Amino acid sequence: MVAREPDDPPTLLHLHGGGYVLGSAFGYTPLAGALALAAETGVLVPDYRLAPEHPFPAAIDDAVSAYRWMLDRGLDPGDLTIAGDSAGGGLVVSVLLTLKREGLPQPGGAVLMCPWVDLAVELRDDDTMRKSAAAYLGGHPADDPIASPLGADLTGLPRLLIQAGTGDDRLADANALTDHARAHGVDARLELYPVDAHVFQMFWSFLPEAKEALQAAGRFVRDSEPREDRQAG
Repeated sequence: MVAREPDDPPTLLHLHGGGYVLGSAFGYTPLAGALALAAETGVLVPDYRLAPEHPFPAAIDDAVSAYRWMLDRGLDPGDLTIAGDSAGGGLVVSVLLTLKREGLPQPGGAVLMCPWVDLAVELRDDDTMRKSAAAYLGGHPADDPIASPLGADLTGLPRLLIQAGTGDDRLADANALTDHARAHGVDARLELYPVDAHVFQMFWSFLPEAKEALQAAGRFVRDSEPREDRQAG
């Protein structure tokens, strides 16, 4: 966990990217630290299991366990936010859908940075993404709504902040997810930034657009308000 102050409670759960096959909590410490400063809270970055050794739904199970740990600390679910970048953004939606299925309380909101949600790789043919999806799914159907949320019923999910670069090759995912969420009554806000890099937020130390995006994410987290009886159903 990283935080601005030692006593800051971990109210933000960040799920790192890497196509479900790469990445670690250690490698995403700088981004988590920037988020902690922007959101003025503690950020928990779990080392969820990676494919192909641990295919679907191992990553989801680990992320849900991390969320349960936060709840077990007595934190109000409405005060919590789940964030993720790239595949981690898709994992966030999978976690929200799993919470809904299991009747667990939803967080106050979710931040999705350049999310990858098209595991069927239909929006843009990409060999690298196709291989990552195959490794993660391990033979599991790509149209499972928990794995590929573009085919899921998103009704009842918390408000979403979706950020993407206008030149990002995964921009179609962000657009499709926003439209799909809104069609199911979800409060989904899409923010576009004039950059080409995927997960440009990682370059906050020198890229003005990245710093602006993190500040917007921080405001979104700080503005989250507890809502009574936020229970999946």
